[in-house]
Amino acid sequence: MEGHIVITGATGVIGAELARRLITRGEKVVLLVRSTAAAQAKVPGAAAYVHWDAGLASGDWVSSVDGAGAVIHLAGKPLLEARWTEEHKKECYNSRIESTNNMVAAIALAKRKPEVFISASAIGYYGSFEECSDTAELDESAPEGRDFLAEICVDWEKAAIPAAGYGVRLVLLRTGIVLSTKGGMLQKMITPFSFFIGGPVGSGRQCLSWIHLDDEINCILAILDDSRYQGAVNAVAPQPATMNDFARELGHVMGRPSLIPVPKIAVQLLMGEGADYAVKGQRVVPRALERNGFVFRHPDLGPALGDLVANES
Repeated sequence: MEGHIVITGATGVIGAELARRLITRGEKVVLLVRSTAAAQAKVPGAAAYVHWDAGLASGDWVSSVDGAGAVIHLAGKPLLEARWTEEHKKECYNSRIESTNNMVAAIALAKRKPEVFISASAIGYYGSFEECSDTAELDESAPEGRDFLAEICVDWEKAAIPAAGYGVRLVLLRTGIVLSTKGGMLQKMITPFSFFIGGPVGSGRQCLSWIHLDDEINCILAILDDSRYQGAVNAVAPQPATMNDFARELGHVMGRPSLIPVPKIAVQLLMGEGADYAVKGQRVVPRALERNGFVFRHPDLGPALGDLVANES
């Protein structure tokens, strides 16, 4: 096989939708997954389903990188899906850095290098802030933060950087909060709003740099197809919103009030140390996308939430 597209994290919300879109447009897609049977059931039509795990340094999956047109590395243990313990933090860190080191090693071994390596990162790179007013707009040139999430993102990117030394176009995809009813923050907030007990989380003044799932996929496709994209790319909508704005807009599109805030102490009971990040945010802007003429289908929060809720997407 040659010119195919390799995807890790292909059964997650972003990876699965990306794989479907690529298959629909006629690409040969190779999914590196823990369970080939589960992946085939969730994302039918791929050219191959190959066993892979974040800590797997060798195996059949390594040969799939040879001759690939692109490698899209999205895998990583969800950070805010469980209460934070030292073990959870270590697993989240290792799942990203080890898997990226292994992928870069596979690229180094490949006789025919991929044309592009898109390696996931996140806007946590810039640090986490209590309020939108705490920083100016953060574009791709903004400095790295100093908290645990920033440490993960910085080391994640450092692990990917050697790929560029092999002549591969490298893109570090710093994704914001991806909005989808199928997972993530929006899915979690819909339930209390459905029962008329929804409201903002934490102070409500923290910044949410968000992106509609459709635009996240379109962003990745644009990066695949346009060689002008290199280095860091912020995958966020043009206008960040406060948590208060987000809760109000979600209540509006669902026909529900946004009156019952979730205090930080309640989040701490569920998430431990992770609560410090669940109630903070970043004021990030998509300069690289704008510079290259990317057109957002859903640039405004209210209509974006309306589309997601109406279509359950």
